[in-house]
Amino acid sequence: MRRYFLRKLLTYLVTFFIAATIDWLIPRMMPGNPIASLVTRSCTGCSPEFAQAMVTHYQNLFGLDKSLPEQFIGFWVSLVQGDLGLSIYGNGRPVASMIMGAAPYTLAVLVPAILLSWIIGNTAGAIAARRRWLDNTVLPVGYVLTATPYMWLGLVVAFVLSFQLRWFPMSLGYSQNLEPSLTIDFFLDLVSHWIMPFMSLFLVMFGGWAIGMRNMIIYELESDYSRYLEALGAPQGLIRNYAFRNAMLPQITGLALQLGVIVAGSLVTEIVFQYPGVGQLVFNAIKSEDYFLLQGIFLFIIIGVLAANFIVDIVYVIVDPRTRVAMRGGTA
Repeated sequence: MRRYFLRKLLTYLVTFFIAATIDWLIPRMMPGNPIASLVTRSCTGCSPEFAQAMVTHYQNLFGLDKSLPEQFIGFWVSLVQGDLGLSIYGNGRPVASMIMGAAPYTLAVLVPAILLSWIIGNTAGAIAARRRWLDNTVLPVGYVLTATPYMWLGLVVAFVLSFQLRWFPMSLGYSQNLEPSLTIDFFLDLVSHWIMPFMSLFLVMFGGWAIGMRNMIIYELESDYSRYLEALGAPQGLIRNYAFRNAMLPQITGLALQLGVIVAGSLVTEIVFQYPGVGQLVFNAIKSEDYFLLQGIFLFIIIGVLAANFIVDIVYVIVDPRTRVAMRGGTA
């Protein structure tokens, strides 16, 4: 088993190296000049000589006066030291501090949405497979939700719950007339701004998990082992228990495969609600052509998705005894 985890860890490290390299390369392939944009924004009416001096200063400050191979080596040296560089959009603020300021908002929406939609969706799908009245409700609703783009659903949720019903605030992470503090009022205000982004992500993911589990349960209940147990007179509860356990395995695999899509949906949802998370930071970085902030954010996402996939791999080995038997050299 140790060799299995070492191979997995090596695979993830190689994947991280390739993904981080692509992450470094893509912003530099984007059209435009971030330094020229920065000087244009901050030096309106300056003389050409002064503007050129500022360009030279910023190129030296951000390391863009070096060749691409030198920038690439410098990127990895800084990364090993935990330095993600300075942000052009943030006027020289450390990229790491800007990401750490936005990450709690993103994680506060993303983690509960993933976990609750997976748990509730799988439970609803499993029950719908055995209850026709619920199946007639869950199946069509699930198909509609899972086919709905995150951004469009976010707009619908905002229009109904905020614009029409006035139940929740339209945008931002908290009311601008409040100062962040450890008080009940500020916490309730945070929650009121959090509900609509969370709901948008939860509903789309819930539909997909419910449909997947419903179909898997029906497949397992019609498989040979289920019919054999039924012929032996086994209790229906025992048969359904085996079916549920076997149906859970593809859902765990599906969670690992969908993490990247889910994170991308979260970023788009944040932009819709102007939620001050990583997605909004990506939007501002793209507008500012900020190489370092973009590559820092995507690096943060890469590490998060790879870590989550590694955890899912470990969980899969724990919940599937056939995998452990095969790893010991036996027959699953």
